Formats: sequence, C-alpha cells, structure tokens
Amino acid sequence: MGNMESESRKRTKRNQLRKIILETIKAVGFLSVALVVPNVLGAMYKMGLIASPQQKSVVESATKRLVRTGLLKWRNKRLRLTRKGEQKLRTLTLSEYTQKIIRAWDKKWRILIFDIPERRKGLRKKIRNTLQAIGFVRLQDSVWVYPYDCEDLITLLKADLRVGDDMLYIIVDVIERDAKLRRRFGI
Repeated sequence: MGNMESESRKRTKRNQLRKIILETIKAVGFLSVALVVPNVLGAMYKMGLIASPQQKSVVESATKRLVRTGLLKWRNKRLRLTRKGEQKLRTLTLSEYTQKIIRAWDKKWRILIFDIPERRKGLRKKIRNTLQAIGFVRLQDSVWVYPYDCEDLITLLKADLRVGDDMLYIIVDVIERDAKLRRRFGI
C-alpha cells in the first residue's frame, strides 16, 4: 500500500474519531472524561478504529488534541464543545453526508433559492461553492437544483451559515424542460 493511501486512511480515522467525540459531547452538552471514554471506546471498537475497547490512550490523546486545537474546552472538570468545535462538527457531518448520497431518484426536484444582500457577497460565494461541492446545478444566479433528498443537509447549512430566512428549500414534481438536468444527473 502506498503512502498516500495510508495517510488517507489515517485522516479518515482521525476525522471519524473527532466526530464521535464531538457528537458525544454535543449530545449531552458536557461530559466528564470518565463518561466519555467508555462510550467513545465502544463506538470506536465497533467501527474498527481501535483494536480493543481498552485502548483509552487513543481517546485521551485525541481529546487532548481537540482541546489544544480549541474544539473542546474544560470547564469545572468537564469537557464542553466550543463554537469552533460546533462548526467543525457541522463540517464533518456535511462531508460525511455528501459521501452517502442516495442515488435512487424519487422523481422530485429539490430547489434551493437564496437571496443574500450585496453587503454579504462573501457569504453568497461560500454558499455557491458549497452547493457545487454537494452536486447542485445552477439554474439561475441564486436558484439551484438537486434531484435527491437533502433537507437535513440544507438545514445544517442554514444553521452553519446563519441564513435561515434568506434561503428557501422547495420540493417540486416538475421542472419545465428538465431533459438537460436529467442528463446532467444521469437520471
């Protein structure tokens, strides 16, 4: 196995570990290390990230790294998720979501319309780049279409970018002259 493949696997495992720890802490709001370690170790063992649930050092070093990078913080001997940690968790979830797209089309189009003011031009660009990365196709400047269910992803995106009222998610049965879109998505 080459170095690139090996490094890629390590990064994937590291991101899975980060996600498990961050999700665990977010789910409860805060946790002490004594509670985090058994739950995280069990999940990691089931996912094949560690050889045995007794490998506490893996989780402890990952937790220390997350604290050092500012994703977690200690408060009253308990770990808490920071704002930066919440953003990282959303990014990891988004990345995971885009890899698990279901390719069975239900014959409904998902349309996303957004209206971001000129003074927030950078945000507009970020939204466009994210939609492109997910696989959306641009119909018009701020009108994008996608054939698969992605409501959860859009909800996450709205929360992450704080654009709730400026973005509208629509599900439609028919788009006029959609042959080009069908070819583009291979459906």
